[in-house]
Amino acid sequence: MNAFRPADVMPFALPMGALGVSALALILCSGAARAVEPGPDWISSHGISTFGDLKYAADFSHLDYVNPVAPKGGEISIWGFGSFDSMNPYTTKGRAAGGANIFFETLLTGTADEIGSSYCLLCTEITYPEDRSEVIFTLNPEARFSDGSPLTAADIVFSYEVLLEKGLPSFRAQLAQKVESATALDEQRVHFTFKDGIPTRDLIGDVGGLPVFSKADYEANGRDFEESSLKPLLGSGPYVLGDLDVGQSVTYARNPDYWGEKLPINIGRSNFDAIRIEYYADYNAAFEGFKAGSYTFRNEASSKIWATGYDFPAHQRGHVVKRELPNGNKATNQAWAFNLRREMFQDPKVRQAIAMMFNFEWSNETLFYGLYDRVDSFWDNSYLEATGLPSKGEIAVLEPLVKEGLLPPEILTEPPFSLPESGLRQLDRKNLRRASDLLDEAGWEVGDDGLRRKDGVVLAIEILNDSQTFDRVINPFVENLKRLGVDARHTRIDNAQMTARERPPQYDYDLAQTFLSTSYIPGTELRQFFGSETADTSTFNKMGLRNEAIDRLIDLVLAAESAEEVEIRVKALDRALRSLKFWIPQWNKNTHTVAYFDMYEHPATLPPYALGELDFWWYNPEKAAQLKAEGAL
Repeated sequence: MNAFRPADVMPFALPMGALGVSALALILCSGAARAVEPGPDWISSHGISTFGDLKYAADFSHLDYVNPVAPKGGEISIWGFGSFDSMNPYTTKGRAAGGANIFFETLLTGTADEIGSSYCLLCTEITYPEDRSEVIFTLNPEARFSDGSPLTAADIVFSYEVLLEKGLPSFRAQLAQKVESATALDEQRVHFTFKDGIPTRDLIGDVGGLPVFSKADYEANGRDFEESSLKPLLGSGPYVLGDLDVGQSVTYARNPDYWGEKLPINIGRSNFDAIRIEYYADYNAAFEGFKAGSYTFRNEASSKIWATGYDFPAHQRGHVVKRELPNGNKATNQAWAFNLRREMFQDPKVRQAIAMMFNFEWSNETLFYGLYDRVDSFWDNSYLEATGLPSKGEIAVLEPLVKEGLLPPEILTEPPFSLPESGLRQLDRKNLRRASDLLDEAGWEVGDDGLRRKDGVVLAIEILNDSQTFDRVINPFVENLKRLGVDARHTRIDNAQMTARERPPQYDYDLAQTFLSTSYIPGTELRQFFGSETADTSTFNKMGLRNEAIDRLIDLVLAAESAEEVEIRVKALDRALRSLKFWIPQWNKNTHTVAYFDMYEHPATLPPYALGELDFWWYNPEKAAQLKAEGAL
């Protein structure tokens, strides 16, 4: 998987639909096969919704937010951070190129204008009992891998099995608890059964979100799923590998013989003949490359560049468009995460004191030109964020955990924990005094040299950074920590070192930059990010969080049987997560700030949950020709 990056230095990632992390973070468990036929009361459908009805009927012609007559052609190019040495995004070995999952399709796919709905992609029908304890997927007989070979139920079972045996460890651990068996009933039908006693609400969508690989190609080429490789596994998606310059650039070429081009779910999508990613060592170099026309679309994540950098000739002449587009997504939960595997971070008072030294208000005003809001909740910018005093429903969920001593009593009587606001000076003295009191209470005393010690050990913190553009954020934070008596250091390393130090089993960091992703209908990804069982195996649980209360709340969220129950339980979980103070939340903005050479177009109304530049935007050849004639490209 690609390393996480802060919002000011955001990496490339292809849109992954409404299934999101939950769909990818799933590995299945096999069991005994058995013949099966649907019962008379089974439900047959072209899709499935977690709660309520599907938006799109079985006979829909195209998604509402696409241009069904969008032309095909042209190239869109973006940038990637650092480098890559692999085209396998499903192993911890090597560093996969951005978008390397583009080759693979899934049985079901989500949309960008719904929450919790999945529609057939590789299948034509799903059939399941009302309790969702099992499911039969009927494959589209036209489905083909990109080499023209048919995609069958045997490939679905093979993909499941190889993910089970060789997938990322934390993924395997999750689905091993859930799926009893996966069986090819015939060439076109595959049957999944789920284990007893497991909430089945999301499981059909989960197994429907598994990437599908060609069994024949895998075996014929002697592939090893766990190994890094520059030759991608064979998939069925609309793009294949084009040009490849290892570590420098990668181009994905649209497959002119793509089997699914005329499916209603795909009409108006995958419009570019080529998607190219150019890699740069740092954010400033990438911006210079954009100004020079080395790539053509930029999702601007640097507030400084957005506010002051677009005075170059291509923009002044109108060749480059600069726009703010609506973003209805919940916040990305960008943060520094404390490594709770470190002894010094076991005390929440220490974590809170350190977190108070990051002055967001000053940073936003001075460094970010007022473009951001502070992330405060794990469901920030959504209706699921816990606010104010807990409701009766939330209290009913939290009270048993308080009585058992697993959560603090104040979680029932106070608003959810938030870091205090700071003033517009870099060092907020009021917060400095409060943070000093917290460290004093935790036993970290200030010595004659101004450093805090406990049992003779200096309170020392290293903040790793692999991007020079993030220096301006970290350096003031370090200065404030030093004023607190913390021996704080800002250490610059390259992105390969960052990847190695952040991954298991090393976990060699004090604070890790991360995105603690959550969704509107949370699924198994909650265990990936916050569950005790993944503390020493997951690439997502950067904190190493082990907490019984959180584990039990996650179980309750996963077992919720209605949208109302989800909302109540998620808000309770949000309160509990925030009470643990294991993160230093950073910032978010509710708009997409994009710049691009003026040869791309998009639907007049964008969907709420995706920008979609690589999905449903398109290329205007007349505008492109004009740019070339004027020397802009």
